[in-house]
Amino acid sequence: MSFTIFPAIDMRGGKCVRLIQGDYNQETVYGDSIFDMAASFVKEGAEWIHMVDLDGAKEGKGVNVQSVIKVAKELSVNVQVGGGIRTKEDIEMYLNAGVTRVILGSVAVSTPELVKEWVKEFGSRIVIGLDAKDGMVATHGWLETSSISAIQLGKELADIGAETFIFTDIATDGMLSGPNVEAVTKLAEATGKSVIASGGVSSLKDLHTLKAQKSFGVVGSIVGKALYTKQFSLKEALEEVGAC
Repeated sequence: MSFTIFPAIDMRGGKCVRLIQGDYNQETVYGDSIFDMAASFVKEGAEWIHMVDLDGAKEGKGVNVQSVIKVAKELSVNVQVGGGIRTKEDIEMYLNAGVTRVILGSVAVSTPELVKEWVKEFGSRIVIGLDAKDGMVATHGWLETSSISAIQLGKELADIGAETFIFTDIATDGMLSGPNVEAVTKLAEATGKSVIASGGVSSLKDLHTLKAQKSFGVVGSIVGKALYTKQFSLKEALEEVGAC
């Protein structure tokens, strides 16, 4: 089982941005062209790109859809996308346009029965995004916190067939403070499924630490701000961590 590094493109207003701890008022713009950013990651060797429609997450419907589809159709890279995906039609639209996987977040909390049907129908092309504040799942672009823990929801969704989870510790997101390795590993152990870590990666050492949890089911890491602030390059990460 390989360890996959996912460069992240967070989209807001048609631009590449990063937020701090999901705060829409703490935004930094890192690029005016989503496609050019994706193309630069592919040039460095990316096999996957993780794309998040921040506008969509907040509004409950896709906003930066065409940017995602352009990347999926015109670049030779796997795309996984989240943000504003609430219906079966949303899922089909992305998958039919060439997106490899779609990420379900808020809808997994609000309508788990629908998610159960979609997991059965679309299988491994569905990824569950579990974004947690103090262990509790946050929804709607992290603007609301639910009453269910990430581990509890993860177990429930694993039982109905979900195979891959993305775990984000909101406290670490955009902070370059190191990932919450313990929480990621606990989720992987509790569900018995594959978990991708998100949030806090600041160094190649952080990636090595996460990769050391591979035997527990931690299969990859999403990297955003560390790439944009040049803590290391994607090429370095892929060569030093992803390839070995």
